[in-house]
Amino acid sequence: MNKVAKKKDKAKAKKPVGASLRKHQMGCMLNDEELRIVDGYLKKYKIANKSRWLRETLLKEIYQKTLENYPTLFQEHEMRR
Repeated sequence: MNKVAKKKDKAKAKKPVGASLRKHQMGCMLNDEELRIVDGYLKKYKIANKSRWLRETLLKEIYQKTLENYPTLFQEHEMRR
């Protein structure tokens, strides 16, 4: 087995079980100050994988907002009585 084949096998072995293939790309633009804030945060908390951090942070925020705004049978003031 040559080195290239070993690297491919090693890359396949690292893939988590049940992980879905990410094939869609998104992007955003930041100004200098925003980039400085993000980079400072990543450095402070020793986060090496910026893409993973950004994806998890974004999805967590969306999930929390979805739960907060989930439709209910009654209005909030009716439930607090």
